[in-house]
Amino acid sequence: MKIIKKIIALCDAVNEWIGSYLVSAAVFIFIAVIFSNVVMRYVFNTSSVFMSEVEWHLFAFIFLMGAGYTLLHDRHVRVDIFYSTMGEKKRALVNLLGVLFFLLPSCYLVLTTSIPWVITSYTVGEVSIDPGGIPARFALKAVLPIAYCLILMQGLSLGLKSFLVLFGSGDGSGKPPLSQSGNQV
Repeated sequence: MKIIKKIIALCDAVNEWIGSYLVSAAVFIFIAVIFSNVVMRYVFNTSSVFMSEVEWHLFAFIFLMGAGYTLLHDRHVRVDIFYSTMGEKKRALVNLLGVLFFLLPSCYLVLTTSIPWVITSYTVGEVSIDPGGIPARFALKAVLPIAYCLILMQGLSLGLKSFLVLFGSGDGSGKPPLSQSGNQV
């Protein structure tokens, strides 16, 4: 049980740090880029392909890299009609089955298809097709497998927490059990 709890703690700590610091910093940069694009367009009557591409690259980075953090804090989209009325053990069973039959296969599929895609993009030195665009398109593509590794880590943590609730000694986090809404009580 100690090893399981250490794995949970490591997965949670990695996604907590990435969400709290890296993604949060990217949000501030994203806001600054949007602001500068608006000022350039409406005050100076000009625009930049590079800055427009930076904007959507940052959005993709925030969305992808924040997914594990979102799963950690149980803030992902869920059809909550039945889940919210379930007890802790039934919710743990739903989470465990969801991890095993949906999250793990999805991560496997994305990782096995995106890694060769990124390698090819890097090998050919893929750049933006627009003149003046971002010169390293492969950098954004590399975020996809990294993000799915983080989601996979958090899925592993969620699965192990659910396993501990079902067969062990709670979720191993030392936190109070989850309320009906998924928040701490």
